[in-house]
Amino acid sequence: MSDHVAALSRSCFFNMHQLRSIKQALTLDATRTLMHAFICSWLDYCKSLLAGISSQLLQKLQVVQNAATRLITGAIKREHMTPVLCNLQWLPIRRRITFKTAVLAYKCQHGAAPQYLQSYCESTSTCTGHRHLRSAQMRQLVIPKTRTKHGDHSFAIQGPRV
Repeated sequence: MSDHVAALSRSCFFNMHQLRSIKQALTLDATRTLMHAFICSWLDYCKSLLAGISSQLLQKLQVVQNAATRLITGAIKREHMTPVLCNLQWLPIRRRITFKTAVLAYKCQHGAAPQYLQSYCESTSTCTGHRHLRSAQMRQLVIPKTRTKHGDHSFAIQGPRV
């Protein structure tokens, strides 16, 4: 996973360097659109695979997002990025991953996701059998047990957990 994050960071910084050279010729909306097309789409790619990765790898991706934010807004390096991200209506990387996973789990519950993903989001009310559990009325999902750390990163675990 660290190789994926390193390659992603490299390509995003390369694209930002290219955009920085033409930034003065662009309007704010055009800069924001290009940044969203070239950087945010790369950060959103394979978002469910990034669920549960280490804080160190998430920090590398957050640095990429902060650099993109600085390029759009012209913020200085020492400025705190959370209010600037809020002004752009962007979520930080960790929350972005959680949000995308939660949306996919919601779609699985309501039949808007592909069938192979819906099988991972089984409701506790359907698997209790003859017992009547309080959790069955809360619309919770079954979180299967895994034996490895890599298994904890899969959508079958992260989707219901979120």
